[in-house]
Amino acid sequence: MAFDRYRRVLALPGVRALLLVGMIARIPLTGTGMTLTLHVVNHQKLGFLQAGLIGAASMAGAAIGSPLVGRFVDRRGLRPVMAVTTVVQLCLWCAAPAMPYAVLLPGALVGGLFSQPVFGAVRQCIAAMVPKENHQTGFALDSMGVELSYMVGPALAVTCVTAFGSTATMYGVAAGLVGAGVAFYLLDPPTRSAEEAAGHGEAVPRRQWLRPALFALFGMVTGLTFVLTTTELAVVAMLKAGDATAWTGLVVALWCAYSLVGGFVYGGLPRGLSPVLLAGGLCALTVPVGLVGGGWWWLCLALLPSGLLCAPALSSTVDAVNRRVPAAARGEAMGLHGTSLTIGGALAGPIAGGILDAYGPAWAFAASGVAGLVPAVIAVLVWRRAPVSVPGATAPGAMFPGAALPEAAVPEAGAALEVPGAGGAVAGAEAAASLRASDGE
Repeated sequence: MAFDRYRRVLALPGVRALLLVGMIARIPLTGTGMTLTLHVVNHQKLGFLQAGLIGAASMAGAAIGSPLVGRFVDRRGLRPVMAVTTVVQLCLWCAAPAMPYAVLLPGALVGGLFSQPVFGAVRQCIAAMVPKENHQTGFALDSMGVELSYMVGPALAVTCVTAFGSTATMYGVAAGLVGAGVAFYLLDPPTRSAEEAAGHGEAVPRRQWLRPALFALFGMVTGLTFVLTTTELAVVAMLKAGDATAWTGLVVALWCAYSLVGGFVYGGLPRGLSPVLLAGGLCALTVPVGLVGGGWWWLCLALLPSGLLCAPALSSTVDAVNRRVPAAARGEAMGLHGTSLTIGGALAGPIAGGILDAYGPAWAFAASGVAGLVPAVIAVLVWRRAPVSVPGATAPGAMFPGAALPEAAVPEAGAALEVPGAGGAVAGAEAAASLRASDGE
């Protein structure tokens, strides 16, 4: 049954090419944080504090730039935005090896602001190219592709810096980013479906779709990324405390594999699950992980339940955002989703580090899980109070995919307001986890 759903999605024109290009294009993006960190520490002979500031500047730029870039894609289309951001990345990464730290710091901020909208663009194009009844499967495929990219990108960056030095690796990153930009420019996937492109209305004002229910969803996304980033840091700290640092790579790889399996199963289900159920379940199952003892293999088993929910939880939030906003604002909304991811990863570094230093890994698992449950509970309360309808979006059932909509909630034919485009970028937040985990190791 699951294979039939995947077969239908992958048989759609252009979807296989989009997913393949998106997965490969994300690899250099996921390696940028590790490359900058090792360049500052190894080449410039500075400390991890300075390297952390570089990462923070890049994430701050990405958090600000994601919705702005997405808004430009909404208005101008993907091609011009991809062309501009690719040129900026090429200039920055070719100049970065010669930049002193005082210049590299603001350069990282600019690089984040003009980050290529690969992550958000792939998700937005899936929403346009895949029928609504198969969005769950399409977004699950995207989440699995992201997982594979993050399994390769940071590790490849470390290998290249070790073998060839940070300067050569930076030029390699520049080449990879240019290749990604050119590939997307030539592929030029549609950012709106044929039905959406046929509409000719004015853009939907933000006040009609950027409502408390969507803010609650973004808060839950932030909490989810906070838990995932803290989990990776706590895994590193727990294995280090148990003199099992050598097994860190294997444990993290298995954790990623659990996510892939969970994403595959979720994408094949006949109906989706509420993001509250998935995200809340992941957070709740993270709380007791720190109680495990007896060796690294027990930690692998303890991470299995929450790991299986990782890709499903993330893909369900993307689906919920897509359902909650009109096509005309999809790019900006995906950009705000990326900003939420970035904020969660950025907050996890100092907060989790403080808990690990003061109380140890067990409390880091527990505290992050409880903290992640708070926005999930808030989301439930907000959604029950304000089930609002949004032009061009299936709002009332958006937070609970697969649930039947009440008849009154279904917009009448012709009621949607649709205009071109969408896009966004989220690379900084997810890369932060691997970057900081490497620092802790």
